[in-house]
Amino acid sequence: MVYSIPRTPLTLMISVYRKVFPAVNAELDFWQKRADEIPDDELRHQALASINTKRFHCLGGAVYALLAGYRWREAIRFIVAYQTISDYLDNLCDRSTSHDPNDFRLLHEAMSDALSRRNPLQHYYALRTEQRDGEYLADLVRTCQKTLRQLDSLDMILNHLQGLEKLYQDLQVHKHVKFEERVPRLVGWYEANTEDSPLYWYEYSAAAGSTLGIFCLVSYALGGKITTTLADNITESYFPFMQGLHILLDYYIDQEEDRREGDLNFCHFYSSRGMMRERFIYFIEQADSHVQQLPDRHFHEMVHHGLVGLYLGDPKVKKLENGRKVTDELLRISGYKSRFFHWNTKLYHRMTKTRD
Repeated sequence: MVYSIPRTPLTLMISVYRKVFPAVNAELDFWQKRADEIPDDELRHQALASINTKRFHCLGGAVYALLAGYRWREAIRFIVAYQTISDYLDNLCDRSTSHDPNDFRLLHEAMSDALSRRNPLQHYYALRTEQRDGEYLADLVRTCQKTLRQLDSLDMILNHLQGLEKLYQDLQVHKHVKFEERVPRLVGWYEANTEDSPLYWYEYSAAAGSTLGIFCLVSYALGGKITTTLADNITESYFPFMQGLHILLDYYIDQEEDRREGDLNFCHFYSSRGMMRERFIYFIEQADSHVQQLPDRHFHEMVHHGLVGLYLGDPKVKKLENGRKVTDELLRISGYKSRFFHWNTKLYHRMTKTRD
């Protein structure tokens, strides 16, 4: 059977609703049951909360499984497991009883181990009070490793996977330490890793916080299409602009929530709302330009247009000052594909709210 990669918004949404969403929800139902069995109350609470409140991260990321051809189910299993690790650890660090960077670093070694064939599992909770998770985190890591053991071409993408994961891990450590240490650490990290960067330090930090490049690399490898040149091009295309657009939009819709919780939000560092709008437009234009070098460029274009439509279609946007104005302008700049995905996102939220 030949699996074609969607080239239009309509064919993409048909694949998403018929294949991707049902498979993702089945995987998440499994991990939700596992999370419900975690012995430690706090770990169980954070694991369940990460699935319940961040389910859309897996639903959105799993669109890359369509690049894996007939192995799309394997790609979804990997993407859901890896994203669930990310969301779970983010919850543990955001709502942590600890501000120890060594604790955060050790926790996120799980994401590094998940990107290997056989890295031995570690005691990821060794530096924190809560430790008994009933092998929940270990099983998520094992699930990812099982997928990567089936990849003959892992060596072609391994350095890129590790590089993107290292950026993500560094970000998570620096942004979760004591509040007064966060910005100095992030600025120092940015300055040590960049030279003549077109990005501000908080935009670089945002770009490091996305898992999209990893999902793209693994899905192409599962589909048997990866080459050394393609792996280079994917990484260059996705970091920093596609990934930066992804996370800046995520932070944009979470501004009020993060303000209430005292969490670091990179959108708060723009000097004005006008500047933030202009930088969003810049990221949209750069993401569009950079994916032109990739095969299936129509698919990658749809993903970044979809990000704009998806995030700006979230009900939280209505509560933001000038949220409607910013939405209208960014949708106009991004084009009809973004408007199509925006409409679908709003419809999806209405449907799920009705079922609830």
